[in-house]
Amino acid sequence: MFRRRNAGAPDGTAQDSPGTESPDSPANTRVRPPAEAGKGRPTPKRSAAERGRYQPISGSRRPAARSGPRTATDKAQDRADRSTKYEAMKRGEEWALNPRDRGAARRLARDYVDSRRWISEYYMYILVILVATLFIRTKAIQTYMAPFILLLILIILVESMFIRRGLRKLLTERLPNESTRGLTAYTVMRTIQIRRFRIPAPQVRPGEKI
Repeated sequence: MFRRRNAGAPDGTAQDSPGTESPDSPANTRVRPPAEAGKGRPTPKRSAAERGRYQPISGSRRPAARSGPRTATDKAQDRADRSTKYEAMKRGEEWALNPRDRGAARRLARDYVDSRRWISEYYMYILVILVATLFIRTKAIQTYMAPFILLLILIILVESMFIRRGLRKLLTERLPNESTRGLTAYTVMRTIQIRRFRIPAPQVRPGEKI
């Protein structure tokens, strides 16, 4: 067992008591977890790590939003930019078009529809008349309205078939490598729109060759 320190023993040879240990002894060295020992720093919390991964979206052409209130100059500039893009969209400029309107095949389909007169383009006018007749309680009008609607739908379907066949023939001749997926529906939807309200605006007149 341990011996007590002699009164005459020199300080250098005195034995320490069992409870006294050096600060640098291995017993006082804190054992680091494996994750902390490998990186040399404690593992951050999950919330702190997720905040570090969030970054602002880059690549936008618009400047970063200002921290302060928007001025009248900024609002006027935004209105001018929107007006410029809208006018470019009406002219059919590619950079200003919506994704569904872009591409050589879509441009050719628009020209094909705009270069002809279709009964379907009067669909909106007829629809307004039909809605107005709903408020007329005349029995004769109510009797003929349902067959007239069916006839209008039949006309649109027949014209859609002609449009599809003619457009596919035209695409085969001029753009054989272009995809025609969704092109028929796109063309039919443009056909039933009123000509003056079509966006992009028609670039050819009825009867003009494309």
